[in-house]
Amino acid sequence: SLLSQREREVLALVVRGYINKEIADRLNISLATVIFHRNNICDKLQTRSIGKLTVYAVLSGIVSIKEI
Repeated sequence: SLLSQREREVLALVVRGYINKEIADRLNISLATVIFHRNNICDKLQTRSIGKLTVYAVLSGIVSIKEI
């Protein structure tokens, strides 16, 4: 898979509408770590568009369409 397990967890929360601070709290990681993962995700997927990230997450089975 293109993304690590942790990146997939972060992406799932991003596309469900959580902000960075909420993601950090839910995953028990620092805000800086969330931002690091988000940057890696965007670099790997070559987009900063939430829409495109959402499409990737759904098509990859990271989230179901019902969750977003």
